Amino acid sequence: MSLIPHLINGELVTDNGRTADVFNPSTGQAIHKVPLASRETIQQAIDAAKAAFPAWRNTPAAKRAQVMFRFKQLLEQNEARISQLISEEHGKTLEDAAGELKRGIENVEFACAAPEILKGEYSRNVGPNIDAWSDFQPLGVVAGITPFNFPAMVPLWMYPLAIVCGNCFILKPSERDPSSTLLIAQLLLEAGLPKGVMSVVHGDKSAVDALIEAPEVKALSFVGSTPIAEYIYAEGTKRGKRVQALGGAKNHAVLMPDADLDNAVSALMGAAYGSCGERCMAISVAVCVGDQVADALVAKLVPQIKALKIGAGTSCGLDMGPLVTGQARDKVSGYVDDGVAAGAKLVVDGRGLSVAGHEEGFFLGGCLFDNVTPQMRIYKEEIFGPVLCVVRVNSLEEAMQLINDHEYGNGTCIFTRDGEAARLFCDEIEVGMVGVNVPLPVPVAYHSFGGWKRSLFGDLHAYGPDGVRFYTRRKAITQRWPQRASHEASQFAFPSL
Repeated sequence: MSLIPHLINGELVTDNGRTADVFNPSTGQAIHKVPLASRETIQQAIDAAKAAFPAWRNTPAAKRAQVMFRFKQLLEQNEARISQLISEEHGKTLEDAAGELKRGIENVEFACAAPEILKGEYSRNVGPNIDAWSDFQPLGVVAGITPFNFPAMVPLWMYPLAIVCGNCFILKPSERDPSSTLLIAQLLLEAGLPKGVMSVVHGDKSAVDALIEAPEVKALSFVGSTPIAEYIYAEGTKRGKRVQALGGAKNHAVLMPDADLDNAVSALMGAAYGSCGERCMAISVAVCVGDQVADALVAKLVPQIKALKIGAGTSCGLDMGPLVTGQARDKVSGYVDDGVAAGAKLVVDGRGLSVAGHEEGFFLGGCLFDNVTPQMRIYKEEIFGPVLCVVRVNSLEEAMQLINDHEYGNGTCIFTRDGEAARLFCDEIEVGMVGVNVPLPVPVAYHSFGGWKRSLFGDLHAYGPDGVRFYTRRKAITQRWPQRASHEASQFAFPSL
């Protein structure tokens, strides 16, 4: 069984310590081992980044952007290879993996605009012979901790922008599916990135704590569950670090009586069951305004859920693959058990699914609950699996109150033909990302991604303009060159124009 190495200072290295198994979720078999970095290994990456930083920060932004242009080309050329690795270790379909990579490449494209996004501001003659300007300077060594569900896209939310802003980056990807992440980092080196500017270290909580505690690491980006996001934010900020920590979600879709129901059903199928529901933007609650809407929605969903094509992710033409681990499958199945016990109506039961030829895989079929109430665990908690809950309300205002009362505020959407209802929803809903007839309102790369409430810890969202602000510090400079012949008396009052 092969060992997946770290990438430190441009070299592939391994630990002699602890390791973890990497599984193929479609077969249930361990296919690789991954080293769990010691604190000494983490420090090697930090030292390499610290040594590389002075030269990299002084590299012109245009030259940094040229690395990103070449990187983008290499990612596109290696799409099939990267998608295969994602599917083998995560379980998502090849088409879904390719889509993930494309959304990641959008962020590389944004990073290619480094000369524009970093050019700062300038004002001449703000006072007698006084000019003022501000520019954006890098922080130094920064780190990212990324989840299993998007091993390509989420890291690409972080390090292309951090690096093009002049920082050096240490990535700790998920130990569950690290191969595609490592390959992509190697392609960045192939694109001409100097050694030490980017390192990849595998690990678990010990590695995370080492990055949090290291004084050389100035900022931390994280995407994952809310408890871990809250922990990283608290421990990082306590040490004076800048932290953006994106947590969990419970995303609602509101269906109005005037919604185009056929299109809404198609949208919900992809949003709820795509990637086996292992998305922080997955729709897991359909809020139907009126029983007539709910009855019609359930009737249309049932045959489509039962017809889902489920199999090994690396096969073509599938709708869903397996969940990432056996523990994840069992956890989701446990939520289904709990929903039944709580009195929700299980309309479609995906438990016990067996895929021919892959009987040991971590499969679970699509599940659909009706008559779910806000008191149930399946409503309150993030399930992170192929489970859609239908909640019935009597008005848009009741639907909005339901969403606004929830602890999470990551994404939401409304299906309607009514512009007034859509405008009210967009204005009053307490959620960070909102879609109108768009089920997965993930912002494009030149906007920023992030939720509200307990879905985000920190002031700045991921990538886009907020990403530039997060990975840089603004420095304001005021400069005066008095005329040679002039002599001015001392001023003791606070200066003003």
